[in-house]
Amino acid sequence: MVSVNSKKPFTLVFTLDQQNNKILLGMKKRGFGMNKFNGKPRCHSFKAPIPVVMDSLYYPYSNVGFGGKLEPGESVLQAAYRELTEEAMIEAHNMEKVGINLFTFENDPVALEVHVYVVTQFSGIPTETEEMRPEWFDYSKIPYQQMWSDDEQWLPHVLDGKFFLGEYHFAKDQKTILGEKLSLVSNPPLEFDLSQLCM
Repeated sequence: MVSVNSKKPFTLVFTLDQQNNKILLGMKKRGFGMNKFNGKPRCHSFKAPIPVVMDSLYYPYSNVGFGGKLEPGESVLQAAYRELTEEAMIEAHNMEKVGINLFTFENDPVALEVHVYVVTQFSGIPTETEEMRPEWFDYSKIPYQQMWSDDEQWLPHVLDGKFFLGEYHFAKDQKTILGEKLSLVSNPPLEFDLSQLCM
């Protein structure tokens, strides 16, 4: 039984070129997840190195979307827009919420609540920053081996235009999944209800 008493919200944004079946991922250049394509925002209060991408939220493996933690007074949606601009140097014209992933960790009472968004219209050219190097990938060539172990379970649903709610419980090594639940939903909720935690 997972013992969680609080959660921290994060954002994760995937920019899609639907006409050419491509997705924009970011290679994390420093800190947690360095040299991996980032796909998840993960910031933790635990002392051990956690699958985090502090300001550019996502795992220690770093081939992923763009996102991070909220600034004081900022909404989840506002944070998603801001993080995408800061990390990829592009401005979203639309932002659709497609799901929530709740990540819990062995012996840690704080869960990470990651709100996942999709962008299909934007202005600007994805540009490398000090923290991230954006790169387009064909849907069929997404480097899941350089991403978190759960990404391959839910990201294909995002590309299919479906909404989801995921729960993933990681071991102390922050790589091994001890428990999981993935549900397709008609609409993603505003936030994850911890009283409904299934693991």
